[in-house]
Amino acid sequence: MEQAKAGHRTVYFVDAAHFVQAAFLGCLWSFVRVFIRSPSGRQRFNVLGALCATTHRLVTVCNTDYINSQSVCELLRKLAALASVGPITVVLDNARYQRCALVQTTAAKLGVELLFLPPYSPNLNLIERLWKFTKKQVLYSKYYATFADFQNAITSLLNNAHLTHSEQLDSLLTLNFQTFQNLNT
Repeated sequence: MEQAKAGHRTVYFVDAAHFVQAAFLGCLWSFVRVFIRSPSGRQRFNVLGALCATTHRLVTVCNTDYINSQSVCELLRKLAALASVGPITVVLDNARYQRCALVQTTAAKLGVELLFLPPYSPNLNLIERLWKFTKKQVLYSKYYATFADFQNAITSLLNNAHLTHSEQLDSLLTLNFQTFQNLNT
């Protein structure tokens, strides 16, 4: 992280989010019965994202099927094609489709370093905070008549968040992580 802050390395935090077009009620208090429109069905919009640790720019691979190792390889190719400063490090969780031989071979060919987080530690993946922010901005208490409107709302926010919500993201996406030292010494 120190090299990234100094501009000698590019670090991306990678994870997938699966947005479901369903009712996400924010908060409603009412003395009378209120009917709230809700979409029917449960269509999913999958976003595999790579969040730059220093600029908060997002590179994505989106689909409505599944995120798999092919999706991760496509994202790695996109990251390698970008003009970046120094070597590229990609921080990933331990999902099986991210640790497979295909992804590791592709990363090695592209010169991308893969850094895997410990199991069950989403709090160490910076992009998880972006997914929570996206759900709050786009899903909670919102109704989209069509799946295309739903996809456009998510895509629009993710493509422009580093510009339109820069203040909020600067405070949300800080590089301060809580660490624990071994106290048994």
